[in-house]
Amino acid sequence: MEIFIVVVFVLGYLAITLEHNLKIDKLIPALIMMAVCWAAIAFGIDDFQNWFDSGQHKLLDAFGALNHEAKLHLMEETLLHHLGKTAEILFFLLGAMTIVEIIDHFDGFSTFKSYIKTKNKKKLLWIFAFLAFILSAIIDNLTATIVLLTILQKIVNKKETRIWFAGMIIISANAGGAWSPIGDVTTTMLWIGNKVSTDMLITYLVVPSLLCMVVPVFIASLTKPFKGNLESEIEVDAAEIHETKYSPIMLYLGLGMILFVPLFKTITHLPPYVGMMLSLGVVCAFAEIFSTRHFSISSLGDHVDDSGHHSPVHKSLSKIEMPSVLFFFGILMAVAALESLGMLFHFAESLNTTIPNSDVVVMLLGIGSAVIDNVPLVAASLGMFSNELNDPLWHFIAFSAGTGGSMLIIGSAAGVVAMGMEKISFFWYFKNITWLAFIGFVVGSVAFIIIRGLLGA
Repeated sequence: MEIFIVVVFVLGYLAITLEHNLKIDKLIPALIMMAVCWAAIAFGIDDFQNWFDSGQHKLLDAFGALNHEAKLHLMEETLLHHLGKTAEILFFLLGAMTIVEIIDHFDGFSTFKSYIKTKNKKKLLWIFAFLAFILSAIIDNLTATIVLLTILQKIVNKKETRIWFAGMIIISANAGGAWSPIGDVTTTMLWIGNKVSTDMLITYLVVPSLLCMVVPVFIASLTKPFKGNLESEIEVDAAEIHETKYSPIMLYLGLGMILFVPLFKTITHLPPYVGMMLSLGVVCAFAEIFSTRHFSISSLGDHVDDSGHHSPVHKSLSKIEMPSVLFFFGILMAVAALESLGMLFHFAESLNTTIPNSDVVVMLLGIGSAVIDNVPLVAASLGMFSNELNDPLWHFIAFSAGTGGSMLIIGSAAGVVAMGMEKISFFWYFKNITWLAFIGFVVGSVAFIIIRGLLGA
């Protein structure tokens, strides 16, 4: 049965990568793969000898000796656990996406756009790269990618040009998220798991992460897609800009409330999605108030809600990229099935046994995170290693898992969202961006090893 589950996962993964060739939306194989994997676990529960406890990050003792009812009960608990963890990410994502859409409803990004005066592609690349690097460390790489891609869509009309910028935003956002405890879900896991502290995480990783972003961006800036200007592609029709006095207010309020989320988490110790829902509620309240003030008899033909005025919240929710959310759900829950059977744990453990050099193991885990979600791989590493707080190994794992996912577009949350927002092909990304991400990953890894040696001395 384990072989069957692996085959289903591989076939589902191939269907996702061949989305454009098969002309089937990627969410379909993701959802089917998830459901079939868990159904196979339910049917073959008595035959499995291993079970991974995600809460304790270790394999359960004597799972094979449990009776049928006990195993089913454990499977249901595990399924609920993974559903809860996945829901935390999805609701966080939905909240961030809705806030971004509300800002866009008031044309708030036109305010941000007005600060970007250059039409030079190379300069624009560096601006977006550094914005992604900094924003991802503050508001996490996923939300930073959503915000910057939305701004990018307002500046560059031509998709063939825009997807190149999107690819570099993914690399920069993942690099920026690696050195912050709230920048990426894997660093957050290590931070909450008391494996790294904020000060040492920044000390060890800020330079490697910066190099991981700067080197690929520098190389990309020398290539043909980033030569010349955007004059023929930039929006110049002033009639298409609908900026109002509320545009800058909603921009700063929306981004400010997103920035409030980590502060809320620090104060309350509640999961980030709770703070995001609070932020969403505040932004929605102001959006409704401003919408009421902006109401005019000339626009009665538009959508009107029960309270008799235009509802920016309803409009924004209707624009949410739900296929991407469902795809994300399917992928995470399918990987959770492999994790629950202990497959990922044994894979990581076998690497550790076969290759005694921990640096090589961690780098392979980073490369593996591009293929398989980095969350379960980091969870497996928490069970593999027993090193103490702020051991350099944990910081290397944070860097490797956070930046390694950039090598494939489905290897990180930022990549998955960009894939949905810009309809980027898996193979286009693999052909044009993967090699740049790999170079950045290797350069950053070497820089970490050097810094580790200097700090150790």
